[in-house]
Amino acid sequence: MLGLAKRIGARFLLTSTSEVYGDPLQHPQVETYWGNVNPIGVRSCYDEGKRTAETLTMDYHRGANLEVRIARIFNTYGPRMCIDDGRVVSNFVAQALRKEPMTVYGDGKQTRSFQYVSDLVEGLMRLMEGEHVGPFNLGNPGEFTMLELAKVVQDTIDPNAKIEFRPNTEDDPHKRKPDISRAKELLGWEPKIPLRQGLPLMVNDFRTRIFGDHGSSESGKTGAGSS
Repeated sequence: MLGLAKRIGARFLLTSTSEVYGDPLQHPQVETYWGNVNPIGVRSCYDEGKRTAETLTMDYHRGANLEVRIARIFNTYGPRMCIDDGRVVSNFVAQALRKEPMTVYGDGKQTRSFQYVSDLVEGLMRLMEGEHVGPFNLGNPGEFTMLELAKVVQDTIDPNAKIEFRPNTEDDPHKRKPDISRAKELLGWEPKIPLRQGLPLMVNDFRTRIFGDHGSSESGKTGAGSS
């Protein structure tokens, strides 16, 4: 893709990830932080793949004068996500709707920051239309433990939804929170939609796709009341 962008003179956008920071020793994470990544762990193919992609992108920028933009995207959620994609928000929402226990790995005290998809799209558009290469953290600084996220899902879908604890996965980052000062200053961007406002929109979409129109209309009252 970098070669194609070079040949046709295109501006190249790399959607990188907060995973480049690994299990960070700095909190919150700023773009100048180099990260703390295990190069041979079970998550390494993703972490190091994205880090290598950033390296190649910057090499093309410096060596071939290619116009590039780099976004480091933090956890994002919203309607039309794959229901069983294995991401934590999708998992919790689908499990709660199906009356299954929400699976929490480890003690549930690890944190993540969740941004609504429309906030991310706005950030990417501003990045591409602006003059700054990046990298830029694009994420919502609102930080939640997995247990706090489960509580928001319970409040939105079913207060009686159960939680099931399972052994934690290897190299699971303990904390994740973006410092978005650079995006605020240079892109004029910051997220607008908090988790408790965005999650019901995702829940309504998941409910319709899992149960069909009947399930959606029947529980629309629940979603409206709990949001």
